[in-house]
Amino acid sequence: MVVDHKFFMALAIQEAWKYQGLTYPNPAVGCCVLGEHGEILAVEAHHKAGQPHAEVNALQQAYYKLTNDSYILALSDSLDIHTHLLQNHQGIFKNCSLYTTLEPCSHYGKTPSCANLIAELGIQEIYVGSYDTNVAAQKGNMILQMNNIEVYSEIMMKECDALLEPFKKFLESSFVFFKWAQRLDGSSDDGIISSQDSRKNVHAMRDVCDLLVIGGNTVREDRPTLDARLVDGKAPDVLIYSREKEFDRTIALFGVEGRKVFIENDFSKIKEYKNIMIEGTENMYNLTKDIVDYYLCYLAPNANNFEVLNTTQESQDIIMWMKKRI
Repeated sequence: MVVDHKFFMALAIQEAWKYQGLTYPNPAVGCCVLGEHGEILAVEAHHKAGQPHAEVNALQQAYYKLTNDSYILALSDSLDIHTHLLQNHQGIFKNCSLYTTLEPCSHYGKTPSCANLIAELGIQEIYVGSYDTNVAAQKGNMILQMNNIEVYSEIMMKECDALLEPFKKFLESSFVFFKWAQRLDGSSDDGIISSQDSRKNVHAMRDVCDLLVIGGNTVREDRPTLDARLVDGKAPDVLIYSREKEFDRTIALFGVEGRKVFIENDFSKIKEYKNIMIEGTENMYNLTKDIVDYYLCYLAPNANNFEVLNTTQESQDIIMWMKKRI
């Protein structure tokens, strides 16, 4: 394995993908901070809109590693972390380097500017994957360069752009992703498929998405709630794709307070929303293939009672080592 700039950027990319679908209306971003001897001090990501950005989370962890000052770990507000770092860093980041999948933000929005923070901490080398297309936040690289920081751009840009694509779609029009769950034997029916943690992940996505699309037959057969109760989140509006308008209104999804439920025989309603999740199986997959941007699959081994030992990717194939549970 070659340990180079791509290696460290790949760590940041991998961490950011864990939060894809959870950061709307912000982009999913990852960050890696190295110490003066090239040691990894932190690999972090942006977790949720309004919370600290990836660079701040990574610098928080790196500061703790360098100082053992546990007080900073108790801070969760971005401004508080910024302030503590600026008041107490004493030049410890001078010989550190930072990798980020997206150029640091330049403006003070819900959180302070990451570009300004990095510049004031005295970090000398920044490696950036892709450019921010949000006019309000872009040109963070320029701020860094104006502070005599070496900025190396377009590191693994293709991979960083793939991570950033949903955010670009939010800005331009809307982002549509199709989610489904299936077992290793290909089945996708007969009750719960995914693990509790995976279901929490889906509920967290529902909490931030604007609209959830589902087929009429699924509603009638499964009688779902389609809320975000596992994360105490809000329930998105629902579009039921169906040629028939009549539904049993005691089905749980109709009783969720504050949500709108539409029953339509086309998908034009999607144009009124920004972040759309479609849930379904093969029929819905085929119906929506021309409007979906990304696909998300939860592959569960429980049908065959397997324990997954390792998962890797070779070209387009996912390779899994497993053993039967005792």
